[in-house]
Amino acid sequence: MGDHFFGRFPALRMRRLRQLPQVRRLVAEVTISPKNLILPLFVRPGKGIREPITSMPGHCQLSPDQLAEEAREAQKLGLGGILLFGIPEYKDPRGSSALREHGIIPQAIAACKEAASELLVITDLCFCEYTDHGHCGVLGSIGRSGQWTVDNDATLAELGHQAVVHARAGSDVIAPSGMMDGMVRTIRVALDAEGFSHVPILSYAAKYASSLYGPFRLAAECAPQFGDRRGYQMDPASDVGQALREVALDLEEGADMIMVKPALPYLDIIRVVRDHFPGVPIAAYQVSGEYSMLKAAAGNGWLEEKAVVVELLTCIRRAGATMIISYWAKEAASFL
Repeated sequence: MGDHFFGRFPALRMRRLRQLPQVRRLVAEVTISPKNLILPLFVRPGKGIREPITSMPGHCQLSPDQLAEEAREAQKLGLGGILLFGIPEYKDPRGSSALREHGIIPQAIAACKEAASELLVITDLCFCEYTDHGHCGVLGSIGRSGQWTVDNDATLAELGHQAVVHARAGSDVIAPSGMMDGMVRTIRVALDAEGFSHVPILSYAAKYASSLYGPFRLAAECAPQFGDRRGYQMDPASDVGQALREVALDLEEGADMIMVKPALPYLDIIRVVRDHFPGVPIAAYQVSGEYSMLKAAAGNGWLEEKAVVVELLTCIRRAGATMIISYWAKEAASFL
């Protein structure tokens, strides 16, 4: 071995695989295509509305007619799908507008289906956008202190109802994001009972209480009016074993796909989940904070946006993500 390596040192030249761009493309094992990307979109009632989101340059709150244009473009670009977030007609303590058969998400689904019939439409399932307090379900007190928090079990029935509303409207995939214990089983039972056993569930299985959600909360108008969501979303300091338990529970309850959120700071979680659950489709959500930070840096000329976007998406795919929910989906599809 010594003669082999040192007689003609360096006999092994790794740069031979890097010298030509044609060779680099040939041996690349991590690939990204538009079909791997899902575009999140924010929809609100009205007509002709395209309200810029100041914290997320390039994105807007859209009325259903304007959403239809985005859906057509997404289909033309060959994106894997879109993920819809609703900003409702009104808010109340229970988020009742989320249960309306002709509410904002059913309106949005109808507009997308008419404009782009082949496009996959995924709908976020939660109550934070619909409650006047901004939390992800029905409130209740806990313990002797009487502290207000989300009542897990009271919220489950509402989630099942909301899932059926989405499925009846034509949602292709239901994506519950509230991190309620037992939510996947409740939703699966509710869907099956109403004849929607064919509708898959993409569960936000490992969703962390991240500081990177700020721009999204402005976009979706869902910032908590008191407290925070650490009582139900995962602690960033928790061991990876907790994420594995969450994923295992959701799969056991009937999830067809699972999500890790955020993406880039949690590549280790994506990798561990991929290793422990081979064959399970994994979505990674490249969240608003990841988007806004790079937009700000690129706007100041500190980073070259296109190159960094491709690098980040590649890293997320390499970690094990099957699909990436990204606010760059349209731009990335145009230059991948």
